[in-house]
Amino acid sequence: MEDDILTIEEVAKYLRVSERTVYDWAQKGEVPSGKIGTVWRFKKSEIEKWVNERLSAGTKTSAPGNQIQVKNILSPDRIIFLNHSTKHDALLQLAANLSTAPQVKYSDELAVEILKREELMSTAIGRGIAIPHVRLSSVTDLVMSVGISKVDIIDFQTIDDTPVRLLFMIAAAYNQHAYYLQTLSFFSSKIKNKELRDSLINAASPIDAYNLLISE
Repeated sequence: MEDDILTIEEVAKYLRVSERTVYDWAQKGEVPSGKIGTVWRFKKSEIEKWVNERLSAGTKTSAPGNQIQVKNILSPDRIIFLNHSTKHDALLQLAANLSTAPQVKYSDELAVEILKREELMSTAIGRGIAIPHVRLSSVTDLVMSVGISKVDIIDFQTIDDTPVRLLFMIAAAYNQHAYYLQTLSFFSSKIKNKELRDSLINAASPIDAYNLLISE
């Protein structure tokens, strides 16, 4: 059970905000939390649900002028087919692909931080989707890779017990907080379309998958 309880520091790292911000949210009741004695503690599952709800809400309220342009952050060479049944191997392969983007300076750092982030809290959002993501000072601009798994990835601790088949890995510069959240929100919403998910899983080539993702 200990793995399911987070400290203020752990929640702050996960959300990429200051510990003071998390403390203020807890005090105001804006984030799911509880006190053990005088210390704030957070349930992992409740924080994950809270984040997903905020991301979904953010998509609905975003201005049309701020719509994410997929072509600006994804290219066909950063869509790959995966054949790993464990998240560790799938994340490493996808991180290696993302590291080929010129916006990513240090491939080793990206892989380490992606795995750290996943260890802190699962990035699976249900429906067979995971959105592993990090912000790093060594990344010059937001960029992403997409992994389409030919087999079920069975150890993602999904919220609906559906094995992960689609991974959207996003890396952003540390000062791109708003754009980063907007991108997470955009893809969280876009990929809820079952027809699109099925088409991506059955795509014959990366370029076919790319054309699906850039279509409106």
